[in-house]
Amino acid sequence: MSKYYVDKFLFTVDRDPELLRRYKEDARSFVATWEQSIGPKLNDGEISTVHALTDEEREALVNYDYVKLFEMGAHFFLNLTIFIALFDEDYAKKSGPLSFQREFASKLSSWIGKEYPSVAI
Repeated sequence: MSKYYVDKFLFTVDRDPELLRRYKEDARSFVATWEQSIGPKLNDGEISTVHALTDEEREALVNYDYVKLFEMGAHFFLNLTIFIALFDEDYAKKSGPLSFQREFASKLSSWIGKEYPSVAI
């Protein structure tokens, strides 16, 4: 897993409302766009050619598969916060406050008592 690149995706998209909106509206198209033009950007003048998402990472991001991302070692906090930003409001309308967080915790409950996947790069 290219943990750095997945974490960079989670971090940059979560902190930009426009990127977050685009990701929620059309994940497949957005992930491809991000990987080709946003992710490689190191700063205003430099582009990296070193990093790329694996097929497994790309599909997990496209499918909003936060459990798979967690299991592959994506940073827990970055993983949680982007999906709260994406889904908390929708879940709260149906099931009340913190309902998405409860689902997130429930889907990761099999990890209780186990050593979490390393987030080391």
